[in-house]
Amino acid sequence: MKKLVVLTGAGISAESGISTFRDAGGLWDEYPVMEVASHDGFVRNPALVHSFYNKRRKELLSCKPNAAHLGLKELEKWYDVHIITQNVDNLHEKAGSANVLHLHGELMKVRSMRDENRVYTLSPDNIETTPETRDEYGDPVRPHIVFFQEPVPNITPAADIVKQADIVVVIGTSLVVYPAAGLLYYARRGTPIYYIDPKPAEIDMPNLTVIAKKATEGVADLIRKLKPKE
Repeated sequence: MKKLVVLTGAGISAESGISTFRDAGGLWDEYPVMEVASHDGFVRNPALVHSFYNKRRKELLSCKPNAAHLGLKELEKWYDVHIITQNVDNLHEKAGSANVLHLHGELMKVRSMRDENRVYTLSPDNIETTPETRDEYGDPVRPHIVFFQEPVPNITPAADIVKQADIVVVIGTSLVVYPAAGLLYYARRGTPIYYIDPKPAEIDMPNLTVIAKKATEGVADLIRKLKPKE
């Protein structure tokens, strides 16, 4: 079974109603990005950061996977699909995708500030945290999010997955946020690459097929291209 590696960004979740900080409107307009999504911002005002992520979790609970998420799950019928996502939502998991690697953390999780390996999944009926929230060991917790100014722990395993790809698909990302943007260049020479985005960045790569559509429409096109002929 061929390995299909999919890199997803905010564009795939936007159609489910998830706010993105690059687009006008939505939750991100209410907060300065570096105050709520950076290491320094968290140190300065943890209460503000906790409040912001509480609101993001509440927004997420009202969102469902869209046809693009479900289409990637469908591709598992014919391919060994591995999703590497820049998104912190859980819509790929809700769609049933078997292999999902999060580069920038997960919104529905928090972790201990004393031991980063102690990660906890929040239940949908208990999504709010504050600087006073403690884990079972009595230690404070923080959002399980990779803030700006912090390293991306999963970038190395992500690069290893891309190296093994027989086909690479990029969906809904501007390809400007590093190190994630550099993942494409780990693909083996000659690997077919499909890029789905309504406003695709200009990329000069061989074997590149651009599908200039939003994620739901583009994934439908992708399935038609990749589904084995009967």
